[in-house]
Amino acid sequence: MSGFGQASSYSSNRLRSRFAGALTACRTALTSLPRAALDIALPTLCVSCREPVAGEGVCAMCWSKLSFIAPPFCARLGIPFVYDPGPGLLSMQAIADPPAYQRARAAVRYDDVARTMVHALKYQDRTDLAPTMGRWMARAGQELLAGADALIPVPLHWRRGWSRRYNQSGALAGVIGQSAGLPVIGDVLRRVRPTLQQVGLSRADRALNVQGAFKVPLEKKSAVQGRRIVLIDDVLTSGATANACAHALLRARAASVDVLVFARVVDTL
Repeated sequence: MSGFGQASSYSSNRLRSRFAGALTACRTALTSLPRAALDIALPTLCVSCREPVAGEGVCAMCWSKLSFIAPPFCARLGIPFVYDPGPGLLSMQAIADPPAYQRARAAVRYDDVARTMVHALKYQDRTDLAPTMGRWMARAGQELLAGADALIPVPLHWRRGWSRRYNQSGALAGVIGQSAGLPVIGDVLRRVRPTLQQVGLSRADRALNVQGAFKVPLEKKSAVQGRRIVLIDDVLTSGATANACAHALLRARAASVDVLVFARVVDTL
């Protein structure tokens, strides 16, 4: 090929390359336009007060209203103490009615802002809250996660899962597992019968409502046997659901079961 032909071919290839690059850039810009327009038209709002917020879902004012749980607290149940009674001391509740699970920890008290966050994640498709809530849980549960082999989210019954489309406990477990470097085994614990909503039930009725509701299928027991499990849920109220899950896992020969939740109900004394 002559020098003129080579130069012409090189120029043609160069033009095609530039055209392709420009076309790709245009496509990227056009693809991002709807998202940008949506961000401008519908900015992220604080889940609690509905003021615009950048990214996290909770504004600084509402974040300051959250009551994060920190020591001193009951070594077994994670219930905060009003004063420091010394290391390893148990609450009267843990002594009088010890649960099947070994320890429970929560990131925050179940107050107004925490309740709004939980309801938004659970019922309003606010899955964007899961990363923030999961990070707070991972920090609160460092002691549990350091000695764990796997995470198991509290399962939904398949009917409720179908209507809700996702399991909020599974979403939180995914974030925590990634942060702690732990596997999430979400198919080993099953809710084998539908249960009533626990809201509004007495402590005794809550326990009766979930009795026998959870099971580890025979073919899944090998995934649990001998392993230290951390059970993940959004809220701990009476502990009935967590206790029923722990019983099922321990019957499947789990070495131990701890519980990590986003929020827990703390009785005001």
